[in-house]
This record gives sequence, C-alpha cells and structure tokens, in this order.
Amino acid sequence: MQIETILLIIAAFIVALIVSLYQYLYKAKRRGKRNLLFAFLRFLSVFSILLLLINPSFKKKTFYTQKPKLVIAADNSNSIAHLEKDNEVKEFVKNLKEDENLSDRFDIQYYSFSDELKDSLSLSFDQKQTNISKTLEDLNQVYKNSTAPTILITDGNQTYGRDYQYNSEQYKQSVYPIIAGDTIDVIDTKIQQLNVNRYAYLKNKFPVEVILTYSGLENVNTTFQVTSGNASVYTQEVSFSKEKNSTVINFTLPANTAGIAKYMARLLPLSNEKNKINNRKSFAVEVIDQKTNVLIISDIVHPDLGAMKKSIESNERRSVTIVRPEEVNNLDEYQMIILYQPNTRFRAAYEKISSQRKNYLTVTGAKTDWVFLNRVQNKYTQEITRQTEYYIPRYNSNYGAFLFDDIGFAGYPPLIGVFGEVNVNSNYDLLLYRSVNNIETEEPLLVSMEQGGVREAVLFGEGLWRWRAHSYLDNQNFENFDEFFGKLVQYLTSTKRKSRLNTISDPFYYGNANIKIRAEYFTKNYEFDRRGNLRIAVKNKDTEATQTIPMLLRNNSYEVDLSNLNAGNYDYTVTVVGENISRSGSFTVLEYDVEQQFLNADVTKLKQLATNTKGKTFTLDQNQILVEGLIQDSRYQPIQKSKENVVSLIDWKYLLMIIIILLGIEWFARKYNGLI
Repeated sequence: MQIETILLIIAAFIVALIVSLYQYLYKAKRRGKRNLLFAFLRFLSVFSILLLLINPSFKKKTFYTQKPKLVIAADNSNSIAHLEKDNEVKEFVKNLKEDENLSDRFDIQYYSFSDELKDSLSLSFDQKQTNISKTLEDLNQVYKNSTAPTILITDGNQTYGRDYQYNSEQYKQSVYPIIAGDTIDVIDTKIQQLNVNRYAYLKNKFPVEVILTYSGLENVNTTFQVTSGNASVYTQEVSFSKEKNSTVINFTLPANTAGIAKYMARLLPLSNEKNKINNRKSFAVEVIDQKTNVLIISDIVHPDLGAMKKSIESNERRSVTIVRPEEVNNLDEYQMIILYQPNTRFRAAYEKISSQRKNYLTVTGAKTDWVFLNRVQNKYTQEITRQTEYYIPRYNSNYGAFLFDDIGFAGYPPLIGVFGEVNVNSNYDLLLYRSVNNIETEEPLLVSMEQGGVREAVLFGEGLWRWRAHSYLDNQNFENFDEFFGKLVQYLTSTKRKSRLNTISDPFYYGNANIKIRAEYFTKNYEFDRRGNLRIAVKNKDTEATQTIPMLLRNNSYEVDLSNLNAGNYDYTVTVVGENISRSGSFTVLEYDVEQQFLNADVTKLKQLATNTKGKTFTLDQNQILVEGLIQDSRYQPIQKSKENVVSLIDWKYLLMIIIILLGIEWFARKYNGLI
C-alpha cells in the first residue's frame, strides 16, 4: 500500500472521530453512556464511507493445485476397423475414462484423428486417410507450454504426410503408443506402389512403374498382370524369397484411344494369404490428342522466364518455347503468346498476334518501353515517368472471368513496375490491385480483357520468380503458385465463349482422394453472383442411383464435396434454382482404399516414436500397466501454484452492508430514546 493511501486513511480516521465527538459529546445537552454508543456508531459509519471514497487496494494471494494434462488421441481411420480392432479400441478408451485414479491425477483431454486432428472422441472408424505426423504437430502447438504426456491409440499405419518416425524428435511431450493391431508378421504379397502419369498423348506409349513387396520366409512364385476391361495388356512372372522381398517392374502401355483409359493391376495372391485387398490397384490415364503450346517472346534474360516456363510445364499437357522477337515466325502452332517486357523490337510480333487473333499475356516491368507499348495498342496506357515503384498485390475476391483463389497474395514479395498512373481504356476484369507502401489503391496490377473473341491479360510488374519462390517457402512446394498461374494460362488458351454457369471437375478421381466439384455462376453482366442457389444431381451410371446436393459458396465459387461416393462411373448436372441454366459433366471414381492395404500394425515405427519422445509402447490389453506407470512417473506431479491479485476495497461488497447496518442501528437507537 502506498504512503499516500496510508496518510489518507489516518486523515479519514481523524475526521470520522471529530465528526462523531462533535455531534454526540460537544453539542449534546446531556452526556451519558448512550452518547458514547451513538458516537461510536457514527464514527464507524463515517470512517467506512471515507474508506470507500479513498478505495485502498490490497494484495490477495491464493493457492491452487494444477494437475498435469494427459492427452488421449485415438485413431479414427478405417484401418482400425479393417484390422478388427475397433471394439477393443473403444473398450480401451472406456476403461481410461472410468479410471478414477487417472482422472484424479491428470487433467485429461480427448481427441480423435485421421487426416486431421479433432477435439472430440466420436469414433466411427470410417475415415479414409491417416496423418500421424500432422496430428503430433498440431498437439505440439496446443501443448507447447504445458506438460502433457500423450497416449496415442493407433495401428501406426500412416497413408500420407511426413514420416512421424523421424519427425517425432521435434515433439516435446512423451508419447505412449498403444498398438492397435496384430504384431506378428504373416505371409503377404502386395502392390506397394504404382506410379503412372495422369496424362498421355494419343498414339504414344506411357510408362508405368510398379513396386511389389513380400513378407515371408519361403520362396514363392506368382504372377503380376494388368487388365483393361476383360483384356490382359501386360503379364509378368515374379519370384520372392526371404532375401529378395521386393521387386520393381517397369513397362509401357499404348495410348490408342482418346479419353479415359482405366486399368486394373493385380498381383495374384498366394493360397495362404490373409489380406488379398492389397493385391490389386486400379489406375487410369487421360489420353489427349493434342498439347497446349505456349510461346514466350523476350528480348532480355530474366529469372521470370524460367519461373513461367517451370510453372506452365508443371502441367504435362503444356509445353513452352522461349524466343527473341526477331525469331518469331509462324504462330499457328501456339495457343497462347506471352510478351515479356515489350520494346520496339516487338512490333512485328504484335502485328502477327493481331492478324492471327491470338490470345496473349503481356508482362511489363522496369525495362518495358512504354512509349512503344502505348502506341502499338490502345487498350491501356501507362504514364511515362521513367521511375520504378514496388507494388504489393491485393486479391480481388469479386473477380469473375475464371475461378482462382487467394494464395496469400498480401504476403507475397512486391513486383517492380513503372511508377505512374495506369488507364485501361477497354472493358476489363481486375484480378489483383496494387498496394504501395501499405497503402491500398484501386490501381490495377493484373487485369484480363476479352474483346472481339480475343482474350488478353496484362501484368504491370516484373518479379514473378519471387512469387514462385515464396510459394515454396510457405508450403514446401510450388503447387499454389503453379495452380494460380496455370488457371491464368488456361483462361488465355481457351477459345470458349463466356457462359453464366461453368463447372470444374477432373475426369477421374482415386478412391482415397477428395472428390470436389466446383461451379462459377455469373449475373447477366458476367459478374460473379453470390446470391445463387446451386444444386448438383449426381447419378451412378451402374446402379442408376441419384442424389441431389446443394452446393456451398466458397470464396468466388460454389463447391460440393463428394468424397463419400463409392467407386464407379458418374454423371452430374449443376442447376441454378429459379433459372433455366444447367451444366453437365461426368467423372469416374477408381476403386482404392489405402486404409485396407495394411495387414498388421507398424510396430517398428511406433516403438521408435516412443523412444524418440521418452515414452513407452503398450498393447490394448495392458490398460492397467499403462495407468500405474503414468501415476507413478515422477515427471507428472501436480504443481501447487500461487496467484496474487490486487483487490480494491470498493469491490468488497460486505463493507456497504456494514455501513447500512451501522446507520440503521444508530437510527433505531436514537428513535427508541426519543432523540428523533
């Protein structure tokens, strides 16, 4: 308590004493014991009121016991049910919940996981993917400042993600894996992995790579074959032994017919095999009869050229050629032209593009000759300042010419462009705005235009290579940037007329992948319409079963998730309620359940996980041993903590009650004695 507050309390004591003595002793006509009682009551009430006005503060220290946290995370993937351990896992979790000693010692938090972590323990064992590494990373973020040993109930079989066996060294908590699955190796042959491109070109051959594995001690012989419909297209005899427990087969298949070519790869199972599901795998290839050719014209050497080439050719259906302006001859074989930082040497290229009505992208920058560019075309002009500026991109969520997502443009490095105002003299759609020095402007950074059936886009800045590199730093891959740039290229290579309703889907999906169909719906002015009520009707061609599902708005598109569909061939129709507009398409879901490829638990990785985190592995029948070990572990002791709060006297509600009682007693006593 501060010295000023103490002095005020002393002053309040003196004032209250003077007031009470003055009224009941100095001014009183008769003095007696009653006056001393009245003076005492008045002193207490006046002193209490003055204390409330002074409102001194006091430090209050409280003690409490904090129990260590215990995380219980159960694998909710389909492999648990496939290994017939689902009931045992539920019973194990139930026993942990009902153990009073465990709940008295720990603050228990329950989770389930598959491809992502969920803060609930609703176990259905129907999820199609498992990512143990991501589960540990998420838990590490949640409990990075706590002591939280983790009970991980799983078979240890991960279908995608980083290898948790090594990644677990970064996990700060001790992990106690509970092995849910058989730990004894049995005889099994399987298709471990099948690698094939999604696309092939008509009249060509496409490569296929298959990795076959064997677990067992005896020498065995079997046959690997690939069929298309009822026809066998490839067959090879294979042999395995204890020493030679894997083999790699490379072969090619012909692409004779355009469209979706579906195949079934089979490794004929042994007579005593337990799991025969992992002996077959479906795959498909889209056979196309042409390739999109993109021409980049540049008079300078710049990292952007390599970034654009890599990004465009990340799609195998596209190829890129880079030439200088004077090398441009015939443009007939190209579906799109990229003009990089044009100057006067590009005059002939512009004339050929105009005469052949080619779609093109113009990228400008610090070395662009804007005097020439302002003259050679009339759709946009740039103020001539001969100074450069750094422009940060800003996403336009209302862009409607084609679907593209915000890939985090606000955090991307700035592009270098010419300083000055840009005037667009044609109808255009704005993809990205400019921001300068954290000031948001309405100036365009990337626009698209369509006039007379010719599509054009303009990027007012150089430095795309920094964007692609930034995408890799953020995501450890180039996919986000390549997808964005690929959609821009797709828009510029397409000759389709604009439609108010467009759908986007892949021709085929693997059974373990997310099946999402997207649609874009526009007003009559071709502006994206967020008010639309879109529905999709999906029909199974084999069973004739039909289901209608509403599509949900996601940023600048409508989307539906059909990941629960079984393998088969499907037709779909997207309609707009209240409008006579619809679009149809088809796709195929290939049979493949990655969670059913496992025969037993991955004991080796789970033991390594426990070793890396200073934990210990257990089986589902060692419930009591696990509980006793956790309770007796000296690392997980309750901690007594103290908390000091500063409490103001005005927050003490009882003082107000005391004042009221004192004034009440004084009033009744005076009334009783006839002094009122």
